[in-house]
Amino acid sequence: MTAVIDEPASKSRPWAAPPRPAWEEEPSKAGLAGKGVALAFACLAILFPIWIVVVTSLSSRKTIDEAGGLVMVPKGITFIAYRELLSGGQVTRAAIISILVTLVGTLFSMAVSVLCAYGLSRSGTLGHRWILMTLLATMFFSAGLIPTYLLVQSLGLTDSYLALILPSAISVFNILVLRGFFMGISQELIDSARIDGAGDLRILWRIVMPLSRAVLAVITLFYAVGYWSAWFNASIYLNDQDMMPLQNVMIQLVQRQEAPVGLGQAIKTGQLSGLAIQMAVMVMALLPVAVLSPFVQKHFRKGMLTGAVKG
Repeated sequence: MTAVIDEPASKSRPWAAPPRPAWEEEPSKAGLAGKGVALAFACLAILFPIWIVVVTSLSSRKTIDEAGGLVMVPKGITFIAYRELLSGGQVTRAAIISILVTLVGTLFSMAVSVLCAYGLSRSGTLGHRWILMTLLATMFFSAGLIPTYLLVQSLGLTDSYLALILPSAISVFNILVLRGFFMGISQELIDSARIDGAGDLRILWRIVMPLSRAVLAVITLFYAVGYWSAWFNASIYLNDQDMMPLQNVMIQLVQRQEAPVGLGQAIKTGQLSGLAIQMAVMVMALLPVAVLSPFVQKHFRKGMLTGAVKG
């Protein structure tokens, strides 16, 4: 009796698909269940603190006193904390300042970053290699806090809203991501526009930017979140409390336990809880980012990965 030797599937059946790596195989039921549990735990760890902050901001003083602090289970909802915060005073002024600084700063940063990235993405630009090397050097070496403060002071920017924008207006990382994405655009498309008589600005505005919506949306969100969340520049460059943005007012509330101007009397009379005010300011600071992020989320993979691996 002749022994039959099993041959590999690829030799006996050349039409059979080659074996796949283990990570490409269909997950088992236990694996799917484990992923579901891990994702549920991660979502709970993220959403539970946010839930506590929101519920506490919507709770009355009596409910907060009964809970002994932070409230996990709501017992009646009241908007008195938000009504008092938005009725005027320091918090309302700080929120308006933060919104204006974020809008103006984001527009300025995007304009400079797009122009710089487009110039560096064209190999024929005069001195583009030296400029690129200089920008890369600033990612690893900086003058430090004291020289930066002296520079801002010598320019007369202290106690000015420009001090909240200009020192942190440009991110070299964002410029490199934009440059990588711009370099991926077909050169033939740009050359055809030049043959038709289009200049660099027209090519950038009519061809490059429409094709780069994904990366532009991502970088815009990065800049906007950075300006909205910034507090350090205001703390060292601004001395007038009336010019402080929302994040600095929130620090005063949470760390120093100080009531905003106009709310101290309401807290003393028992109408408001200081903890509810703190949580309400946190919600106000978190709300714009939470609202904008879902609209930009779909662009993250295309914008960041494409811009990061090309060029």
